[in-house]
Amino acid sequence: MADARVRVVIVDDHSIFRSGLRADLDASIDVVGEAADAAAAVAVIEATRPDVVLLDVHLPSGQGAAASGPEAAGGETVIRAAGPMVPTTRFLALSVSDAAEDVVRVIRAGARGYITKGSSGAEVSQAVHAVAEGDAVFSPRLAGFVLDAFGAAVGETAATSDELDRLSAREQEVMRLIARGYAYKEVAAELFISMKTVESHVSAVLRKLQLSSRYELTAWASARRLL
Repeated sequence: MADARVRVVIVDDHSIFRSGLRADLDASIDVVGEAADAAAAVAVIEATRPDVVLLDVHLPSGQGAAASGPEAAGGETVIRAAGPMVPTTRFLALSVSDAAEDVVRVIRAGARGYITKGSSGAEVSQAVHAVAEGDAVFSPRLAGFVLDAFGAAVGETAATSDELDRLSAREQEVMRLIARGYAYKEVAAELFISMKTVESHVSAVLRKLQLSSRYELTAWASARRLL
């Protein structure tokens, strides 16, 4: 799907950055809306229902005098407000910040990935396509924050063998590939099965391991040295 068109909304409070990013994205990405604050972001996301939202993690709230400064509303506020209204839209954080607390906070809210503003236009475009296809994307030095946070959350001391016994041999194969960052279509090709079968196995794995997302699955597998 590298050449498939992806509809994107850009949310950032700096108009120059939005303009520059729009110009740098590749031709397969259609920017269907922009917003400079949290309130405007929720409105434009609901109106345009994009495939992906490129979202800064620090935003003005858009609530005027009621706001308590330029960071009164984080990107996670937009995700929690807009996400339920547009369940097919995926969120990719794009921020100058590489602080662990910012990364973990926005991922916990539901973002599919987090990359820094030092990324090139080509790298952002690739990340947009990956997130649109359902993959998780992180700038390399940020991935450790996510693994540490979610590894602790799912419990690093659980008995690995007992947990693996819950999965069939095929589910274990799928689990390892998904945890390593393979896209569903890549897993299907690797194991010579259909994407629908991959989706069924992933659902079963998450249910049996009591995890809620592939991000938690990656952290779970990493903490148990299964990757």
